[in-house]
Amino acid sequence: MDGRVLPRLPARAVVLALPVLALVLALGGCLLGPDYARPKIDVPATYRFAQGESAQIADMAWWEQFQDPVLNQLIATALLENRDVKMAAARVDEFRAQFVTTRSALFPQLGAGADASRQRASQAAGIPVPNGVSPIYNQFDASVSVAWEIDLFGKVRRQTEAARANLLASEEGRRGTILTLVGSVASSYINLRSLDRQLEIANETVKSRDESVRVFTLRFKGGEVSQMELAQSESEYEAAKQTIPLLEMQIAQQEDALSVLIGTNPGAILRGRELGTMGTPPIPDGLPSALLERRPDLLQAEQTLVAENALIGAARALYFPSISLTGLFGTVSSQFSDLFTGPAKVWSFAGSVTQPIFTAGNITGQVHQAEARQQEALFAYEKAIQVAFQEVEDALVAVQKTREQLDVVGKQVEALHTYARLARLRYEGGYTSYIEVLDAERSLFNAQLSYTQTQGAQLTSFVSLYKAMGGGWVLEAEKLSVPPVAASVPAAASAPASASAETTPVALEAR
Repeated sequence: MDGRVLPRLPARAVVLALPVLALVLALGGCLLGPDYARPKIDVPATYRFAQGESAQIADMAWWEQFQDPVLNQLIATALLENRDVKMAAARVDEFRAQFVTTRSALFPQLGAGADASRQRASQAAGIPVPNGVSPIYNQFDASVSVAWEIDLFGKVRRQTEAARANLLASEEGRRGTILTLVGSVASSYINLRSLDRQLEIANETVKSRDESVRVFTLRFKGGEVSQMELAQSESEYEAAKQTIPLLEMQIAQQEDALSVLIGTNPGAILRGRELGTMGTPPIPDGLPSALLERRPDLLQAEQTLVAENALIGAARALYFPSISLTGLFGTVSSQFSDLFTGPAKVWSFAGSVTQPIFTAGNITGQVHQAEARQQEALFAYEKAIQVAFQEVEDALVAVQKTREQLDVVGKQVEALHTYARLARLRYEGGYTSYIEVLDAERSLFNAQLSYTQTQGAQLTSFVSLYKAMGGGWVLEAEKLSVPPVAASVPAAASAPASASAETTPVALEAR
């Protein structure tokens, strides 16, 4: 550089900096506050209503077991287009950026600057410019600055630990959104097919009763039946007919809700298999203890607890001194050509220590707040586990009891078919009144509707069971879904693990 030399750091400055660096290395591992340990949870050994025919398919795309390609396509569309899933993915990106921002405080902040100015000094000031010296002068400077707050007591590392846990919690929240969405789409579609079948039954019944009214009208005109019997026939016709608008309204509303779930505007929904021909998924297996690792909402609640636990240490660190180092290294010259020569060099180093002495309870209050939030997160985690066990038990008993109910109602429908047929034969033979026929047909109509509703309830109970048990199938659904922009969790630089390998979710896979 034409004989110019870059300024060198004085040996004395290096010597003075060594004790500080030694202190940093000695105390760098100091962390305040409790390290996270998973709380002891009262976990039942087995489920009360566990089935003996369970299958190990909870890690598969269970909705495909319904054998309905339309349902499969609806779920695939929902996983790509549903706004809740997209919001959850964006939320993960937000927490990832928050983690990176928090972690950056662990490292020195380096900056560079340059400045050039041309000024004119006043010749009428108290100290005039000497004769022969131009009042106009230039100044050029270039510098590199560094600032570092040394994390001696682990405040930033605990904050980074909390930020990483919040990131993991947001990712589990996204998976929980996927779990809920798949279950909602499947349940809504099954309910829609159930309503479709109920409408078919209602239309068939109305058609049959319309024919009865027509026949009774002719017989009334011929004097074969009384006006009372004709009125009874018309009443039953209208009773069946009034169910049609209600079912049509429910179908339209179900279609609208399902449309929004799949990320489109309200509209008609394609149909696939008939309700009675849809397959039935097997019952997934799993012990209650495995639920803690399978349900995204439980993993999310635990990571929230990890975060609040770490923030206790960050709050306690406020009691201790904060130490900052700053430095500047650069050059200043009135001539640009001399800017990078030895005489133009400037440097400065400084350190500061700030120790809270009296804060009127400010720091103590922050510590107590952090401890209270940790307790709140702990109780929320324990409650989430209890609710999860309840949901599994409820779903298991629903699978069992709706199956029993379906068998009973099916036999009732068969018996009422026979009863209605025989009642009409007896009426035609003059052995009974038309009231008996109407009672039989009314009971049959209601039983058919009940059977269809129970079919839907039986299928949705399987949906509820898979939702309640969670598992690897969420990852299968996740492959079809909208991923966050960045798809991995950054390593927590110099930060301790928030939990053991047994309690911390695996780092998010690249997708």
